Amino acid sequence: MSRRFLSGLALALLSLAVTPAYAEVCAIDDAEREVCLPAPAERIAALSPGATELVYAAGAGDKVVAVVDYSDYPPEAREVPKVGSHTRLDMERLAALRPALVIGWVTGNPPEQLETVESLGVPVFYLEPRSFEDVASAIERLGTLAGTVGPARRESNRFREGMTEIRKRYADREPVRVFYQVWDEPLMTINDAHLIGKVLSACGGVNVFGGLERLVPRIDDESVLDADPEAILAGGMGEENREWLTHWEQYPHLTAVTEGNLFFVPPSLIQRPTPRLLEGSRLFCEKLEEARARR
Repeated sequence: MSRRFLSGLALALLSLAVTPAYAEVCAIDDAEREVCLPAPAERIAALSPGATELVYAAGAGDKVVAVVDYSDYPPEAREVPKVGSHTRLDMERLAALRPALVIGWVTGNPPEQLETVESLGVPVFYLEPRSFEDVASAIERLGTLAGTVGPARRESNRFREGMTEIRKRYADREPVRVFYQVWDEPLMTINDAHLIGKVLSACGGVNVFGGLERLVPRIDDESVLDADPEAILAGGMGEENREWLTHWEQYPHLTAVTEGNLFFVPPSLIQRPTPRLLEGSRLFCEKLEEARARR
């Protein structure tokens, strides 16, 4: 471990030690641990694109001093210093930015690196929302730790109310059998326990791979052909890249192809557990309504 890294973390701890006296703030993270700070965090490192969006949603964007690659929303997050990717952090760069709080990704960040940060006294708050309520709760908990309780509560309530309206609106719609493609090589989908699976259900969709055991199962073309979904929804390698959907056009007898139900959804709206999931859910539901109208 480099001397630069250790001295950087020492500075971070010193900044915590000399903070004026405030009431301690505490919150439970998604690893079920209580994380307490002597005062609301003024310097926050968000180590996934989703964590970055959640911190901004909590009204604490001006406190973000470090992000990782692909942290592109809101637009001002693009100007924040980057400390590597979510899978490999630049620890010296992170230490030099002296965060008072690190927001980690339970299954996405290298555990050994976050353990190193914690061992040297910098608090790590682990997040991985798995439900609509988890997203709202994450915003509120971050608001507590950042001292932005009011803005965080307003945003979490907006999200809750929007998702409740969606569930009510589509509760009695005729079901649509759906395959959601989360990746192309290897071909991957999601099961019903995944947050995207919950979006499909809220829109009246039936996930044809919902019963698989893994959260993000690997499948193959034959599995999709056997399942014969009525609609296929996919993101892609970019916000406007529909290339993954063109692959399925080689199977003209697939119901989704026959009915013209190949739908593109910008991945950042649906594959990040953030308030933009509300926008992505509305778009999902609109696509399934198109599929119903073509029957």
